[in-house]
Amino acid sequence: MIHQEILKRKNIFQLIDSDWHLRIIQFIVGILMLALYLWIGAGILNLMLNLPHIFNDGWANVAEHIIIDVVLVLAVLELIRILQSYLAVGRVKVTFILDVALVVLIGELIGLWYKASTLTEVGLHIAVIAVLTLLRIVSIRFSPDAVD
Repeated sequence: MIHQEILKRKNIFQLIDSDWHLRIIQFIVGILMLALYLWIGAGILNLMLNLPHIFNDGWANVAEHIIIDVVLVLAVLELIRILQSYLAVGRVKVTFILDVALVVLIGELIGLWYKASTLTEVGLHIAVIAVLTLLRIVSIRFSPDAVD
């Protein structure tokens, strides 16, 4: 019993104890999440400040920026979900990464709606979104966490 306590205290100052590593990672992830929360707050504030411009610039022009801003806020929320998953499980699930990629690419596709884009650009975006969707389906289907 005393020998185990001595070893435990000795390991506090050595690199073989992984508890310090876990605490540093949790601290860094916590700071990243705090920064993302501030970014979300700034995004929502930006959305609210753009609403009065509807009367000056026209609804269609402002709607483009509002839709893209909302999609970006959703992408940041997905990033927070990834960080929470990492803290809870100790690893990042592929489905969460694919969710973020899908949200961002769908936002880009919506952005192409308002721009003069070629059919090739739109087709490429749709193809990438389709491949990522298939990858997400496959990752869920063959996940080690899936219940048979």
